[in-house]
Amino acid sequence: MWVEFMTVRNAYVAETWRELFAAEGLTLRVVPPVDRGETVSKRAPRTLYVPTGKAHVAREILRKI
Repeated sequence: MWVEFMTVRNAYVAETWRELFAAEGLTLRVVPPVDRGETVSKRAPRTLYVPTGKAHVAREILRKI
């Protein structure tokens, strides 16, 4: 299972966070907004999810930076 961790402004910011967390050994899922029938813009906000039980690790990584 995954838990919502934070929402970011766009795809570029989401990928930056994904790379940072991956460097620290934490998996991160980036989920674009649901937009039926159309492609989602890279400027649309993204929601970041971390594995259940790892949210405290993600918060600790954020605290370090």
